[in-house]
Amino acid sequence: MITKNQIKLLRALGQKKQRKAEGLFLVEGEKNVLELAGTQLKVQQVFGTAEFLAEHSKALSQYTCIEASLNDLTKASTLVSNNAAVAVVEMPSTDAPVTEGLIIALDGVSDPGNLGTIIRIADWYGIKHIVASTDCADPYNPKTIRATMGSFARVQVTLLDLASYLSNVTIPVYGAYLEGENVHTTEFQSQAILLMGSESHGVRPEASKYVTDKITIPAFGGAESLNVAMATGIILDNIKRQQG
Repeated sequence: MITKNQIKLLRALGQKKQRKAEGLFLVEGEKNVLELAGTQLKVQQVFGTAEFLAEHSKALSQYTCIEASLNDLTKASTLVSNNAAVAVVEMPSTDAPVTEGLIIALDGVSDPGNLGTIIRIADWYGIKHIVASTDCADPYNPKTIRATMGSFARVQVTLLDLASYLSNVTIPVYGAYLEGENVHTTEFQSQAILLMGSESHGVRPEASKYVTDKITIPAFGGAESLNVAMATGIILDNIKRQQG
């Protein structure tokens, strides 16, 4: 059974400072925990209800599994109501990706829900790498992990000095702006970086100077702007539709 010290650790990992100190993060809820099976991520423990552990014993056989009541899981989790399980996972080491294929770059996207949704969108379109400025949301924030709906296990996110990274690439950098070339008519290169800024500040000057092509999503109504995750999905769809 789960111990008080283990519950204390789970609670602590809800905080960024403790995640960084321990090198661990939480994966919460039945779907996300099951997504860990078959990945390269190193799982320290899986805490689950007796029913969950029995039903998924085969999928979880490679992990150390510890039974916990639903009440204890809810107390230890960042979820209002945990539905079966919590896993403690080691943070993988991530390096800046080599510039092959399409890479998403994020400049100052601070909302964990938006980051998680962008990770999920990237996974949908087969994109394996996201680079993000160091002031972006924590990719291991429980809200980020939940918003990915399991895609966190298939998409690498690397926080880095974004301007320095962009200064060293030799492929096109498509930056999303309110004014630019229409994404419906832009001829996108297959090896490129899609740079998205925050809704409040857009792409900032430090990163903007490395943009080779400014692009925009044409508006047909009166909305002032689009949610950054929504805009990312629209642009990626145009890129993938063009490339087939």
